[in-house]
Amino acid sequence: MLTIQQQQALRSELLARKKALEVHFKHNDHFDLQRSQKDAVGELSSYDNHPGDLASELYEREKDLALNEHERFELEGILAALQAMEVGMYGRCITCTEEIPYDRLEALPATRYCVDHTPDRNQSRNRPIEEKILTADFRKTERSKKQESAVYDSEDSWQDVARYGSSDSPSDLEHPPSEYENMYADWEENHGYTEEYENFVGVDLEGNMTVYPNKQHERYEDVLDEDNIMSLLGDLPSEEKDPYTD
Repeated sequence: MLTIQQQQALRSELLARKKALEVHFKHNDHFDLQRSQKDAVGELSSYDNHPGDLASELYEREKDLALNEHERFELEGILAALQAMEVGMYGRCITCTEEIPYDRLEALPATRYCVDHTPDRNQSRNRPIEEKILTADFRKTERSKKQESAVYDSEDSWQDVARYGSSDSPSDLEHPPSEYENMYADWEENHGYTEEYENFVGVDLEGNMTVYPNKQHERYEDVLDEDNIMSLLGDLPSEEKDPYTD
């Protein structure tokens, strides 16, 4: 049970914090929430601002709302604790009516719960509501790092746009391409497929692989021959013609 000296010390601490919160609310107009957002930032109009500026102002407004709510909740707890002192119920858990240890009251003078029944012991797992609307961006996630796959990413998006022209010139690249329309990084990268052999290899329902001779197959075999690598796909017979060029 709390002694008279302990309760007086806790009461003094609660009153001091109550006064500090009230003064804070008065001086900053509840984090400027008493005024409109336009008046709070001192702008005549929001139409002449860059969208990035508006986003920053919106973020600051949301932060002010959170801070104001946090301090308002703290002030309500202090008032409830002072009221409990008046009726002789301070220092007892309002759920189980057991005495709250002084060490806990010393750390949290406004608490009305013991450790076992405090409602704040569970960590919230709620995610921002925007995540239900906004789609995932192109950045790699932990899942994509563990499970690599050929997906349309930011690099593919840039290549699709750069194909229509960019500010690059042949002097910007170490090995410039022969065509000016390919003046962007990694222009020679495959589009729509990952490996070269996907252009001339097919697999049936039983898993049997078939090679369809064409120019891509010739180039593929030439590269392997230069690197002294044995191909599992088979060489293109010299007497067999390319069906795609006939």
